[in-house]
Amino acid sequence: MTFIPSYIRPFEKGELQQRIRVLKESLKECRLCPRECGVNRLNGEVGVCQAGLEPMVSSAFPHFGEEPPLVGYHGSGTIFLTHCNLRCIFCQNYDISHLGNGEQMTSSDMARVMVRLQEMGCHNINFVTPTHYAPQIVASLPDAIEKGLRLPIVYNCSGYESIEVIRLLEGVVDIYMPDVKYMDRKYSKKFSNAPDYPEVIQGVLKEMHRQVGDLTANSKGVAERGLLIRHLVMPNGVASSEAVLRFIAEEISVHSYVNIMDQYRPEYRAHECPEINRRITQKEYLEATQWAKRYQLYRGF
Repeated sequence: MTFIPSYIRPFEKGELQQRIRVLKESLKECRLCPRECGVNRLNGEVGVCQAGLEPMVSSAFPHFGEEPPLVGYHGSGTIFLTHCNLRCIFCQNYDISHLGNGEQMTSSDMARVMVRLQEMGCHNINFVTPTHYAPQIVASLPDAIEKGLRLPIVYNCSGYESIEVIRLLEGVVDIYMPDVKYMDRKYSKKFSNAPDYPEVIQGVLKEMHRQVGDLTANSKGVAERGLLIRHLVMPNGVASSEAVLRFIAEEISVHSYVNIMDQYRPEYRAHECPEINRRITQKEYLEATQWAKRYQLYRGF
């Protein structure tokens, strides 16, 4: 059966343009994420994320370091977007997310990039850190569709999302890939200045799963639709790994695909905080995988 990405139907029915209008309207008093800065990005004002009106892209290429269902045989077509609404002090891509290294693109530019990645054989279009550019990303789709785009869209985010915006992305995004970072307000405030992160991520995960369900793949094992969850294990229990995995199993689905990541390293300003100024130990990582098994999670890690 030929795969048809989610965004084709709203495009053909004329609904995609309405979504674009609503999303772009939100830029007048930006409420694209829970920070609700209220700045007028249409007039060049910037909020916490430091993003302007036009999207900034750091790089776009077939990525072979993502999860196997995304990489497949020819890579995930990653588009690394500049700036970030969460701005963790331990960010491992701080040169992109904090320092803003990248090039400005129009929606037409973005459409051409997506089609080029498809022509290179990529299995999906993977928007990395898309939250603050959601209107611009959706606005680029009609042009890309007319140019022949037929790949699933991956929304690769921190999880610090506006529920209202995620609802507007229903029927547009095929694969949601949030990185669930914390379940303890103390640490989300200290390291990301987002004390409401635990509450936000729980609602966001439920909404994402409601839209796309558990991760599904084609006969070749390449992901086509669903929720793929990342969780970065951090030193000294900062990431509340047990609470994260228990929530996924009990409130989302035991069939969730969960990538429990071990690559934490102290970057950017992590050296300022003793709790996170080291790599994780093998014991800390094994504990996280054991918790996943204890809660009957079995896919991914």
